[in-house]
Amino acid sequence: MQTEEFTVKPEVLLLEQLLEEVRSGRLRIPRFQRPYVWQPHQMLDLFDSIERGYPIGSILIWETNLRLPTLDQVAEIDVPPAPEGQLAYLLDGHQRLSTLFGTLIRRPEPPATGADRRWWIYRTLGATDPRDVRFQHWGRSAPPANLLPMQTVLRTMDFLGYARRLARDPSTAEDAEILVDEAEQVAQRIKSYKIPVFRIFGGDLDRAVRAFARVNSSGLQIRPDQMVSALTYRPENTETLSDRINAIRESLGDSGFGDIGAEPVFQTIAALAGEDDVQNLRWAALAERISGDVDGAIAQAEVALHHAVRFLRYEAGVPVAWLVPYPQQIVLLAAFFHHRPDPDGTQIRELTRWFWRTSWSTIFAGGNSVQVRRALHQIRAFATGHATLTSQGQYAQPLPERFDTSDGRVRAFLLWELNHFGQRNGLDGEPIELVELLARSGPAAYRRVVTGVANASNIANRIVLPTPPGVSVRDALLDLPPRLLRAVVVSHAIPPTALARLVADDRDGFIRERTATLIRLEREFIEETGAELAWESA
Repeated sequence: MQTEEFTVKPEVLLLEQLLEEVRSGRLRIPRFQRPYVWQPHQMLDLFDSIERGYPIGSILIWETNLRLPTLDQVAEIDVPPAPEGQLAYLLDGHQRLSTLFGTLIRRPEPPATGADRRWWIYRTLGATDPRDVRFQHWGRSAPPANLLPMQTVLRTMDFLGYARRLARDPSTAEDAEILVDEAEQVAQRIKSYKIPVFRIFGGDLDRAVRAFARVNSSGLQIRPDQMVSALTYRPENTETLSDRINAIRESLGDSGFGDIGAEPVFQTIAALAGEDDVQNLRWAALAERISGDVDGAIAQAEVALHHAVRFLRYEAGVPVAWLVPYPQQIVLLAAFFHHRPDPDGTQIRELTRWFWRTSWSTIFAGGNSVQVRRALHQIRAFATGHATLTSQGQYAQPLPERFDTSDGRVRAFLLWELNHFGQRNGLDGEPIELVELLARSGPAAYRRVVTGVANASNIANRIVLPTPPGVSVRDALLDLPPRLLRAVVVSHAIPPTALARLVADDRDGFIRERTATLIRLEREFIEETGAELAWESA
């Protein structure tokens, strides 16, 4: 179908002009936009940049006669209903524009406490160091007189009222003239600040969003799922695709497997919709493919992901989401269970072997789109009985030396260690609630045993053992009675040779002995579980 052509017109607006478009109700924020998420320090940095004359990025606006559902509040300030005629929709710049609107437009007095105080930003007057960030939030009662409220700078009467306060307050009366002059300079910099604006005229939502993808170069980058969410938005729907993805993530968290990112959930939806290259998605093509049955695509993905999570927990032994070596494994497992929701025992065993093989190799490291595409074809064929899962082109990687949980191979080792050695005992000799601790503390649950040596960051120098505040793992272990010490260290895969080094305060020797034991045991497991998986050096 032929769509209306659009044109892009660049212009420069004063900040005050842009805010007036929002206040009048003509410049609208579509409901498919991400919510306001900026942190206080980002709000302060924005004003600091404006005062110093630094660029804060451009604003992208779509001018059209189409009617889209929009927010009836911006920065918690009511905006009037949309007027008749052509409207302007904000496509890029929501966080920046909401920050400026919420802090510069007059509103009721700030509450005594709470998150709503974020909209009250003050400029410190009389500061001596020009390099300081002079803007701040004030979280207490009445701010000092030398804090200029940003809500006074655009309105003459409010600014004059603040100037009178400076003259009356005993703490600032003596320097009132100097402080008022400084406040006038601040107000003038903000009033005269110019923002580049790109206006798109005509076209449809598809074209407008793709233009946004090309122009967007500042602020929080839009994710692929948010892009497709915009392209699939329909006025009759109250929830966007991004909303539904977040709901799936919450449901997975309720099942005890939280913290799965939005990206693998989105890629699962794409894979089940028939996309092959889930690493480099064609937004408009995917949006067109699923737009007729968004609810169906999401429902199928949710069911498949719950199957994948159950497999990871109960077959592969993955207790928490952050330990999954590669997010692509979640997508591929979901694709398998979509085509084969009730696999037999043989398929489950083969799928388990596949999971460990892909965890030990680097096939998914770096998100290689070609490898992922091939793996997706293979997993679909395996699920439908048309192929087997092979290890062609996969090689087992050696145990990394550094404890870096952003490395998938490190996470694979941690999973193997958790499953191979089973329950760990605490300093009291009682079992540690491993899953709860790993879910609560993440990688920080793995503590260094010894410190003060060059290779203290070695992966063999980490165990999951809570200690009293301020007490190192080594000291806590060596304070145990000998019989209890032996029972605890055995549960943490510390061999006798390494324990002897630890007792003798040979810290390098401890790491060396434990490393040799872990490498040998993991290699035996790899060769047993993935017999056809060759080593990289082979």
